Amino acid sequence: MDTPTRDLLARMPLAEAVLTLWRFIADAATLDSIFERNRGKCYQKVLSFSFIVYFIRDALLEFNGSGRRSLQGARDRGELETSFRAAYGKLARSPIPASTALLAKCTARLRQLYPQAPEAQTPLPESLDDYRVEILDGKAIERVAERLKPLWGAPGGLLGGRALVAMDLRSGLATAMHAHPDVDASEARFVGALVAEVRRIAPGKRLWVSDSQFCDLTQPAHCAQGGDAFLIQYHPKVPFFADAARPARTGRNRRGQRFVEDWGWLGSPRNRKRLYVRRIRLHRPGEKDVILVTNLCDVEAVSVEDLLEVYLNRWGIERMFQQVVEVFGLSHLVGTTPEGTIFQFALCLLLYDLIQVVRGMVAVGAGRPRATISSKKLFEDVQRELIAWNVTIDPGATVAYFEGSGTAPRVKAWLSGLLSGVWKEHWMKSPPKKKQPPREKESKRTYGSVFRTLEAHQQKLKKEKRAQLVA
Repeated sequence: MDTPTRDLLARMPLAEAVLTLWRFIADAATLDSIFERNRGKCYQKVLSFSFIVYFIRDALLEFNGSGRRSLQGARDRGELETSFRAAYGKLARSPIPASTALLAKCTARLRQLYPQAPEAQTPLPESLDDYRVEILDGKAIERVAERLKPLWGAPGGLLGGRALVAMDLRSGLATAMHAHPDVDASEARFVGALVAEVRRIAPGKRLWVSDSQFCDLTQPAHCAQGGDAFLIQYHPKVPFFADAARPARTGRNRRGQRFVEDWGWLGSPRNRKRLYVRRIRLHRPGEKDVILVTNLCDVEAVSVEDLLEVYLNRWGIERMFQQVVEVFGLSHLVGTTPEGTIFQFALCLLLYDLIQVVRGMVAVGAGRPRATISSKKLFEDVQRELIAWNVTIDPGATVAYFEGSGTAPRVKAWLSGLLSGVWKEHWMKSPPKKKQPPREKESKRTYGSVFRTLEAHQQKLKKEKRAQLVA
C-alpha cells in the first residue's frame, strides 16, 4: 500500500472530503464521550462504542451492509480482539440514548460546516426568514431479519424500533430524533422530548411542521413554547370553534386553487388548554381538502400562499426516509434487536447528513441548485472512492494524514476549496417521470413487533423457570 500522495489524492477528492468530515464530527474521543454521557447501565471495556460505530459505518460504506465482512476487515487490521459474537452482542445492547445523542451531537457539528449560499438551501418564503423550519415525522424500522431464535418463523415481516425525527427544511439535515424500542408506541408521546432536544442544539425561533397525528391540544402547546410557531394538518378529533368577531377570508393560491382561512379556538370552551389558531382550508377538486392550523395568525406577516408552500415541502422528510432505506443502508439491518436497529437508523441518518454537506458544497462550487444533484449518484461515487482509498493507502498512513483537528471555519474553507472543481455531469438528477395515478391495492402482509416478541419470549422463560422451581 502507498501513502497519500498528491497524485492519489487528486483522484479521490470525495473520499478525502468524507474522511475529513468524519474526523471532524466523530473521532474516537468524541464518540466515547457521547457514550459515557448516555450509557445508562451499559459500559465499555474491550469493545468500545467508537468501534461499534466504525464497524457499522464500514459495513454500510464498503461492504453493502455485511457486518461479517466488516468485522473480518477489522480483525485483519488488528482492531478486533474479541469474537464476532461479542461484537454483535455489543451492537444488540446499544443504549438508545447514546444512539440518539450520536445523531444530535454529530449533526450539530456538521451544521457548522454546511454552506449558507443560496445554491445549497431549499428556497422558502421571505416571510419565514426569521424561523428555522423543522419538519416532524415518524419512522418504523422495517425488514428485521429473523436471526434471533424467538423470531424464527414469525408470520409476515418484523419491525424494529420506532423513531420521531426532526429535519431542518432549508439544509435537509436530520437534526435529531427520539426513539423507542416498541414499534407500536405512539409517536405523539415523543414530541415534547424531541422539540426540547432540538431547542438545545439549534438556537433561534422555529416553525414546527407536522401531519394530522400530532393535532391535539398537547403537541401544539409543546411546539409553541419559547416563541416558536407550528403548522399542523388539522384532525377532526379536536373541535374547532370559529371566532365570530373575525370574518373568514377566501382567495386563490398561485396554482389557482381556492382556499378559505378563518380564525378561532382549537378545543372545547371548557378545556383550559384550548388554543387560538388560524385555520386554512385548501380545496382540491378531485382530491381530499388540505386543512391546516397554525398560531401564525397575522395575515400581513405570513400569507396563506407562504404557509401552503412550506407545508408542501413537508414531503422532503419522506424522501429522506426513502433514501436512508434504499441508498444509505437501512434496508440491510445488521442488528436484530430493537436497540440494534435504532442504532443503525441513527448512523444511517448521520451518513445521510454527511453526504448532504458534501452535496451542498458541490452545488455551491458548481453554481447549481442543490435540488438538481442526485444524492444517490453522489453517494455511489463516494463509496467507490472510499473503497479505492482503503485498497491503495495504508491504514496507518490514513490515520497519520488526518491526525489533528481544525476549527470549523478552517475545515469549512478547506473543504470548499477541495470540492469547488469536482463537478461531474452524471451527478445530475434524472428527469422526473410522469406521475401515474396511484393504484388501490389491498395490503395482505402483516408485521410483528420485535420488541413485543422478545418480551413475550422472556415472560415465557420466566414462567417455565417458576414451574420448574415449584416442581
